Amino acid sequence: MRVGYFLSCEEYGPLELLEQARMAEGAGFEALWISDHYHPWNDEQGQSPFVWSVIGGLSQVTSRIPVYTAVTCPTIRIHPAVIAQAAATSAAMLPGRFGLGVGSGEALNEHIFGDAWPSTDVRLEMLEEAIEVMRLLWEGGVSDYEGRHYAVENARIYTLPDEPPPILVSGFGPKATQLAGRIGDGYMNVAPDADLLNLFRSSGGGDKPAHGAFKVCYGEDEAERRKTAYRLWANEGLPGELAQVLPTPRHFEQATQLVTEEMIAEAIPCGPDPEPHRETIRQYDEAGYDEVYVSQIGGNMEAFFELYREEILPEFR
Repeated sequence: MRVGYFLSCEEYGPLELLEQARMAEGAGFEALWISDHYHPWNDEQGQSPFVWSVIGGLSQVTSRIPVYTAVTCPTIRIHPAVIAQAAATSAAMLPGRFGLGVGSGEALNEHIFGDAWPSTDVRLEMLEEAIEVMRLLWEGGVSDYEGRHYAVENARIYTLPDEPPPILVSGFGPKATQLAGRIGDGYMNVAPDADLLNLFRSSGGGDKPAHGAFKVCYGEDEAERRKTAYRLWANEGLPGELAQVLPTPRHFEQATQLVTEEMIAEAIPCGPDPEPHRETIRQYDEAGYDEVYVSQIGGNMEAFFELYREEILPEFR
């Protein structure tokens, strides 16, 4: 089981993220995820730097660990031809250690130009076509493309990596997971769901890499850490498709009035005990995932990285 660190662009500014990446590599984490948002989930989180600028910085503060977006939506807010160029440049700056995680997106980030928010089936159709566009452009030369959702004319990406980056596709439901198995170079989920992972593998994913992730709020004062997790990440308690369809941080704040601190404390390991961290990693391992990424909520970074360097990572390395 490879254990990586999850950089949260919703909660931390760009310089903080770069420092966390440096600390993660020094502590022995084996890879990085980084989120790609236009808005945070709520105003308490308070950040949302442009992920492609931060990735350029990551290429300079890390030397060995891979970096994956988790995840980029290449369909509405940014045209897939532009994402193809951004990912190619990132892969050129991180030779052999950049991967593009993609998903069908959330209204929170994608509706900012007033576009209608499509149904799940249409969003997945757009995602599949976007991946076709990106892979075509990574072949090099001048390309044209005419699809149902996207057109590309006389486009050429001049700065290409030696090898195109792998595309990992996120899937939280059966339709997206089947798409990931059929066209992805890997799979991403944020729950240790063995059934969905088996669906990915049986839909064409085979033995391609599967990534998972979870959040923690490590610190000595468990009560304070529970309050911090609830204040910043109550949205983790929202069920179903709400995360995909609510349009603004204000709407998430309204919806999370139905979420209690106890619900978040059950979902997110809070406080000084390292055992829930280990247990969550084991859950992903037992479900068959290859990699799992951990995100620390609410600062206290030096203590968090020391915990993982000394007590947790050696067990799973």
